[in-house]
Parts: sequence; C-alpha cells; structure tokens
Amino acid sequence: LAPVIVVSAKKEDIDKIHGLGLGADDYMTKPFSPSELVARVKAHINRYESLTEKSSEKTAKNETIEVGDLKIDRTALRVFVRGEEKNLTSKEFDLLYYMASHPGQVFSRTQLYNRIWQDNSEFNIDEVVRFHVQALRRKLSPSGKDFIQTVWGIGYRFIDND
Repeated sequence: LAPVIVVSAKKEDIDKIHGLGLGADDYMTKPFSPSELVARVKAHINRYESLTEKSSEKTAKNETIEVGDLKIDRTALRVFVRGEEKNLTSKEFDLLYYMASHPGQVFSRTQLYNRIWQDNSEFNIDEVVRFHVQALRRKLSPSGKDFIQTVWGIGYRFIDND
C-alpha cells in the first residue's frame, strides 16, 4: 500500500472528508507551497518505509489477529470475514488493526486520529474517524457482528468476545 496525497482546488470540509474517506492519506488544497508538498511527500514516504520495516521485523504470529469470523493479517495487509477477503483502504486497515490490537480499550476519536493519521491538519477529526468507522462496519457486517462498539460521548472500542 503506497501513500496517497490528494491535491485539489476544493477547500470545503466535506470535500476533504470525502477525499480522505476514499482512502487518501493526506489532502492539500490549492494554492500551496511546492516545498510544503515535497515535505509532506517525504513525511509520508518515511512513515511508509518505517511501517514496512517494522512489519518485516515482526513475526507472522504477532501479525495476525483472529476474532470469531474475522481474520486480520498485518503481514499480507489482508482482512477476511468468514473466509471472504474484504477490500479496505490503508486507513481503514490501520484503524481496524490498531483497535483489534487493543481489544476492550476505549479510544477517543482524537486518539484514533492522532495514531492513524499522525498529522496536524485542519480536518474535522470527529467526521474523519466517524466516516472510517462507518465504512469498516459496512465492510465487516456480513459476519453478523459489529466488532467496533460506540462508547457514547467518548469514542470507540474493539470487542473481541464471541
């Protein structure tokens, strides 16, 4: 999975949310400084390389999470529900894997955003995280179980009990 940066003239929050919702890792609006674009590209490449290096250093056992009908394979970057592979964006995968790695722990939307997106952009954090959680729920729903529970007024938690 390679990092994706959207460069657009559309400046409305809904356009940014939509772009990120489609799987982009970053969103820049025109006009922008070419040096800022280069800095963002370098930051994303460094993060990508760091994650792939860390991934190759871990064992396959530590890279797979299985909960009921759900299997998350970090090494292959694949998710299966009842044996059927689900196509997730890189951010959806990262969000699911992170939450599944910490079952039962409650995360605020801000905590999830800071962990997964790792930037200080001007996006509406609540909307971005909510959008990605909704997308994950839609894609994982054939299992008949909602693995991501909403904790009203706080955020979300991954439920690992069958």
